[in-house]
Amino acid sequence: MLFHYHFWTPHLEEMEKFYEDLGFRVNQRVGKYKGTFQTFNPPLSWDEFRDQGIIFRIIEMKKGNVNISFGFGKRIMFDHIGFLVTNEEKSKICENANLLNWKVELGERRTFITTPYQFLIELQTHLDAVDGDGKIAEIDKMVISTPIEGLEEDLEMLFGKKVLEIQSIIEEPVMLKEVKLSLVNKNEIIDPNGVQINLDSGAES
Repeated sequence: MLFHYHFWTPHLEEMEKFYEDLGFRVNQRVGKYKGTFQTFNPPLSWDEFRDQGIIFRIIEMKKGNVNISFGFGKRIMFDHIGFLVTNEEKSKICENANLLNWKVELGERRTFITTPYQFLIELQTHLDAVDGDGKIAEIDKMVISTPIEGLEEDLEMLFGKKVLEIQSIIEEPVMLKEVKLSLVNKNEIIDPNGVQINLDSGAES
C-alpha cells in the first residue's frame, strides 16, 4: 500500500499548518537543539519553540492510511515515497531490487531502495506507521517528475505487479508534482512545497 512521502523543506511550520487544516495530526517532531536531538511533540506548539533555533530532522503527520513527513532543508527537495508491506513482500521486493541492480539498505523497521530516478523508495513493515482507517484518508495517485523514462515499468518489475497509483512525467528536476488524497472535501489546492493536492470527496468522514 502506498502510504507515505517525505520532503526536505524550509517551510516546516507552513507545511504542518497546511496538513493540520486537512485534518492530519502531528505524530512527532524531532529536532536538534543545543547540539542534541530532542522531541518537541504535541501538546507543544510552535509558539513555544519557534524562535529557539531548532533544526528539525523530522515532523511526521498522520491521517487514516496516510503518513507525511518533512525535515528542514535550505531548499525544497523531494526525498522518498513509502509503501506499507508485509515481511514476505519486503523480501521479494528486495530480491527484485537486486535483479534491477538497485541498492538496498535493509532495516528492521524501514528498508530503503535507491532508484535511478533520483528518489528513494521506503518499505515499511510496521502497521503503526499509519492510523489504519482508509475511509478517512488514502493516497489514490502520485504524479512524479523524473529526468529519465521507465519508472512505471521498473516499479512493475520491483513489486511484481503494476503500481497503478504512480504516474511519471519526464521533466527536471525530480519532484512530487501531484498527490490525490481521498478525503472528505473535494478541492484542488497547493501545499507549501508546490505539490498539487487533489481531494476526493468519495470517502466518508
